Amino acid sequence: MGAEPHGHGHIHDTYLTTFRGDDGSTHRYILQKVNQYVFKDPVGLMKNIQAVTSHLREKIIQAEGDPARETLNLVPIGEGGYLHQTENGDYWRGFLFIENAQSYQVPQNPAQVYHAGKAYGNFQKLLADFPAEELIETIPDFHNTPKRYQNLNEAVQRDSHQRARNAETEIAFAMEREGDASLLVDRLASGELPQRVTHNDTKFNNVLIDDDTGEGVCVIDLDTVMPGLSGYDFGDAIRSIANKGAEDEGDFDKVGVDLGYFESFTQGFLDATRDFLSATEIELLPQAARMMTLENSVRFLTDYLEGDVYYKIAYKDHNLVRCRSQFKLVADLEQKMGEMRSIVGRHQRGEFFLG
Repeated sequence: MGAEPHGHGHIHDTYLTTFRGDDGSTHRYILQKVNQYVFKDPVGLMKNIQAVTSHLREKIIQAEGDPARETLNLVPIGEGGYLHQTENGDYWRGFLFIENAQSYQVPQNPAQVYHAGKAYGNFQKLLADFPAEELIETIPDFHNTPKRYQNLNEAVQRDSHQRARNAETEIAFAMEREGDASLLVDRLASGELPQRVTHNDTKFNNVLIDDDTGEGVCVIDLDTVMPGLSGYDFGDAIRSIANKGAEDEGDFDKVGVDLGYFESFTQGFLDATRDFLSATEIELLPQAARMMTLENSVRFLTDYLEGDVYYKIAYKDHNLVRCRSQFKLVADLEQKMGEMRSIVGRHQRGEFFLG
């Protein structure tokens, strides 16, 4: 019956399509063209998603949940598979559209934040027994912060678009913190932090909120589900959800961590995970929030210097504005680190519960 652009994603071309069945009923699906610049191995990407969603379906059925709503469901496309390649080399895929739920760019209230935290925590819980080594890295070194710094240093040296002079303050801010880049990956390498299956892109708008209950019904956008650290998911969610300003807020006075939202998300996340996360994983959650924000800032800065080849932009200096906004958030997270540690400690012990 028709198709229209859908969502606010930076990466894929996404459409909401509507079809009418022979009986007159209508059915809606999400149709996406995979961005092959970002995802070099679309076939491997889809194998990851198939494996993870199949595992989630089994767990949801065991818990007597609704697998049609509580996880993404792939739709056969092309000749019986879940990935179709066109004559010009583009790859397309389809998902069932989840009705009576929606994503929000920013939280509407603390309860939504709590339920987003619980949804992401439950996502990790349901995949806790999935063998992470069976998943490919859909984007190699995605949360390898030292590698992100290496990319930044190379972009600064090349200065291929003569933009470094416009970002001297931001480059200096990043380099002052380069010594912290390996804080998480070193602990993974040493075994101090366990490898888990993680989402790795836990923005607020990647949780669908049920229209009736207000609960987080489904975690979406599974392209970056890979082996990782629990802190990656927690930290990137705080960067997205607990920021008082938008990711690309141009008025930097509006940017900073909302400790109320930080606490709501922490409570939801730990309500789902405190029984299986290690003490060290939980202790490092506040630092993970800082590191994921720093890493994303570095990525925005690198993309700006390289001519905006990764993230979609709406205007010339969009990535530079994103970078500046995120660095402002880094500074505020550093200032409030003690308060965040106290909040995590309280909820690790389960002292507060959502009323």
